[in-house]
Amino acid sequence: MTQAHPTLAAPLPSLTIDLASIFAGHAERTARIEALRPGNKDRLFDGLMAAGITHVTVSFDGEGDSGQIESIAAWNGETAVDFPPVEIAYAALTWDDPEIEMRQLSFEDAVEQLAYDFLSDTHGGWENNDGAYGEFCFDAAARSIHLEFNERFTSSELFTHDF
Repeated sequence: MTQAHPTLAAPLPSLTIDLASIFAGHAERTARIEALRPGNKDRLFDGLMAAGITHVTVSFDGEGDSGQIESIAAWNGETAVDFPPVEIAYAALTWDDPEIEMRQLSFEDAVEQLAYDFLSDTHGGWENNDGAYGEFCFDAAARSIHLEFNERFTSSELFTHDF
């Protein structure tokens, strides 16, 4: 009878992870993305004002690891209006390229992208578990964005009694 000996692969070299470098790279990327937002907001607000749109409302809802923008509506005062069929420049970074990419987005797409970005920045994971819902108001005249955010959660209370 022949005894077989298993052939073991050579041990892998030890893996060193430089977490400080990873965190620094993430912080740098985040700072670059945040630096693009004022220009994107300015181009959006300029375009909205030129189109006679005073404000835009964006409602969102999410739960169970899924979330989405439910509606985007444009307004001139109290009157609902259509978005004009034009595009605006929107600066973005992609994951695989460190260069700034200038995209041409419709008003609706630019509003949606900014809403998702702000949700991610302020309430990352808003779509998870019980989720959240709310509404943005993009006020073109005031050049501001207001967010009303409602977080859902499951709660339990323990009551003990000795009798």
